[in-house]
Amino acid sequence: MTYAIDRIRNFCIVAHVDHGKSTLADRMLQLTELVDPRKMREQYLDKMDIERERGITIKAQTARLPYKPLGDVDDEYLLNLIDTPGHVDFSYEVSRALNACEGAVLLVDAAQGMQAQTIANLYLALEADLEIIPVLNKIDLPAARPDEIAREIASVIGGEPDDVLRISAKTGDGVAAVMDAIVDRVPAPGGRPDALTRALVFDSIYDTYRGTLVYFRVVDGGLAPRQRIRLINTGFEGEIDLLAVHAPEETAIDHLGVGEVGVLSAAIKDVGEAKVGDTITLAGKRAVEVEPLPGYREPLPMVFSGLYPVDSDDFPILRDALDKLRLNDSSFSYEPETSAALGFGFRCGFLGLLHLEIITERLDREFGIPLVTTAPSVRYRVTLENVFEEDGAPKVVEISNPQDLPEPNRIAEIREPTVSAVVLTPTSYVGPVMQLCERRRGTMTAMDYLTEERVELRYRLPLAGIITDFFDQLKSMTRGYASLDYERGEYIPSDLVRVDVLLNGEPVDAFSSIVHRDEAYPFGKQMTEKLVELIPRQMFDIPVQAAIGAKIIARETIKARRKDVLAKCYGGDVSRKRKLLEKQKEGKKKMKSVGSVDVPQEAFVSALRSTSPKDD
Repeated sequence: MTYAIDRIRNFCIVAHVDHGKSTLADRMLQLTELVDPRKMREQYLDKMDIERERGITIKAQTARLPYKPLGDVDDEYLLNLIDTPGHVDFSYEVSRALNACEGAVLLVDAAQGMQAQTIANLYLALEADLEIIPVLNKIDLPAARPDEIAREIASVIGGEPDDVLRISAKTGDGVAAVMDAIVDRVPAPGGRPDALTRALVFDSIYDTYRGTLVYFRVVDGGLAPRQRIRLINTGFEGEIDLLAVHAPEETAIDHLGVGEVGVLSAAIKDVGEAKVGDTITLAGKRAVEVEPLPGYREPLPMVFSGLYPVDSDDFPILRDALDKLRLNDSSFSYEPETSAALGFGFRCGFLGLLHLEIITERLDREFGIPLVTTAPSVRYRVTLENVFEEDGAPKVVEISNPQDLPEPNRIAEIREPTVSAVVLTPTSYVGPVMQLCERRRGTMTAMDYLTEERVELRYRLPLAGIITDFFDQLKSMTRGYASLDYERGEYIPSDLVRVDVLLNGEPVDAFSSIVHRDEAYPFGKQMTEKLVELIPRQMFDIPVQAAIGAKIIARETIKARRKDVLAKCYGGDVSRKRKLLEKQKEGKKKMKSVGSVDVPQEAFVSALRSTSPKDD
């Protein structure tokens, strides 16, 4: 069925993790009777096993919902739903999805209230000039505080508490009113059917048999099968061999016009040729006249980690696995690297720690490759001493591997990345949260009371200070009530050093880390103590040292296995016992000079799992 432009509504659901986005989408599918009741399941739009197990949305999903408002049997509207992720790691995907919509349902848990990521995504929606429909979910919970949370929402977005719709996505109560509000309040899409075709790519996935599938929203003109298209930013050209919509299952269609959302394939072999945010137009002489849609940018990795196969023979398999995963997720990057301790592996860039967890879990699950993951690090900018570019400017290099850090005498300055962090917390936990941020070298930039019970704290924090256990510490000290959101900030100068770990006098590159000088001693002490517990005793004493350059800052010793050489001495002169012990000591010294330390793989995994200084 073809819909007039004024009968189309494009909207997304914006919410924090676990506030009920996917459940609300399920009720909308049931209300429009698109899914056979026998085939209906929870989180219907979430396709990946990891999404269903963790209860989170990782990839944006679409659904085409034909809907007749209550009491209106003649007019049918087309509602295009884009279900977006809620986690901060995937905020870039959220921003692109928002640009494909005219409205957003702001979904808030009636028990938990506004969370940091909800507010961050709300600001993204406001920047995209979307119509916001506030909705309070889970009003049937015993712990729900609908009146209080409604006032909180109204204070953030403006308006009155009575304007906030109250629903239970679990039972379906109030969902029809939300859909009516979408029809009434979300504007119809703008755009000109007679203009040169422009469509915004907001997602892409790789299919083994059909190549890359491109999800898009038509802004101007229209698309039909067998037309030849061009992707403006990547330059790819190809013929559309499939044009379809998700209703919610894939259904072929012969034309998509202004405002409609669909999916196409055009024999695109690499997902990198159909990047999120790109603009689709028709190929031909007039393609050069088409102005790209605004907002296209590359997703930049924020966290870097080395992935090494436990068995070195699995290296080619790991390389093939990363190639295949890259086809389905263009936001992570990788390049080969070697480690004296771990052998051949890859230095990978991720959008955040959850992104890193998802990728490593998929590698283990889908390809069966046991991995050693090095400690997460960030990308630093190092200005070299007395080395200049052709234009005379000081030479700056970017490094993400601690082993690439130049010697101290070659460094003029090191800059580290920061983030602008927003923490929402109950007022009773403001003190502990501020102490945590200050311990992580944070600088407060703002403090606002949203209500009498909730405070918004804004900090500039070093990215390296929050990528390991900051979120866990925040949750534990606030009993789970605080929430965190952050976005990339600027690079600032910092006093950073590389801490090396030496076993038996030999540095082990896998354990090296770049840390702030003030945190070097606690870090070195923590690492040496941890390794003494993890590395098994051997036939000679093993010194475990942490060092900055040639200066040792912490040391522990793994004691040698001992044979009781005095067992046969029954009394007699003490000099006899001393002679036997000295003889044993000489033997161990000789063994130490020729022996190497055997570090089991489990020690690498456990030691690298968490390497940030502990908060007391």
